[in-house]
This record gives sequence, structure tokens and C-alpha cells, in this order.
Amino acid sequence: MPPHGTVVYRVSGGASPSATPTVTPTATPTATPTPGGQDGCTATYRLAGDWGSGFQGEVTVRNTGSAPLNGWAVKMTLPGGQTITNLWNGVNTGTGGTVTVRNAPYNGTVAGNGSATFGFTADGSGSAAPTGMTCTSP
Repeated sequence: MPPHGTVVYRVSGGASPSATPTVTPTATPTATPTPGGQDGCTATYRLAGDWGSGFQGEVTVRNTGSAPLNGWAVKMTLPGGQTITNLWNGVNTGTGGTVTVRNAPYNGTVAGNGSATFGFTADGSGSAAPTGMTCTSP
């Protein structure tokens, strides 16, 4: 074909297209929250640092059940005049004596066999761990 020439192609239909497949939706199972913290809401404390006049503690909320926890609260008593000065990954009610820490908006759901951690700094000596620690799920 010369450079100034033209080529025309004719395209004709082949086999007819097959019907569009139909997708049948399936129901997605919904998780049932663990009521009242039963089936395994536990809390464990770890001393992360102690500098004499203050300390840092970490609490791990663990779901030992298979259903997710939808919200959690840890109640603990700080001994010997300890008072919370800073808290992260939770929202506290009270800073000394008996304190309740609830989940933050972003870490309230704990998957089955999963965990969430919150931490805090406090005045006082870290040599005495919080007592009476309980975990519940609403």
C-alpha cells in the first residue's frame, strides 16, 4: 500500500454474546457483642517505667471470648496517693483512688481473642500496682 493510499476493513459479527451472569447476594453475618463483659473481658497491668516521683503504666484489655467486645471499661484503684496526670487510648473518670477508664472512640471494638492497650502516667511511686482491677463490656 502506498503512503497516500487507504485501506478499508469490514468487520462482521461473530457468535452472539452470552447473557450477563446474575450475582446472588449472600447475607453477611453480624457479630454479636459480648454482653456485660462475660465470656472474657480481662485487664492486665504492666509497669512501663518508674522515676521515683512518677511512673508510667500500661493496661491491656483482652477479649478471651470469640465474639467481639463492643466497648469496654476498666475499673481500678490507685494506691498510696497515686494520681493520673496523663492518659492515652482511653477516657478516664477520676484521677486518683478508684478510677474508671473507658475505650476511646477509635478502640472500643476488640475482636474475639484480640486486645487493646491504654497507658497513663501518674504521680507517686510505681512500686505499688493498681488493685481491684476489673474489666467489663456494656
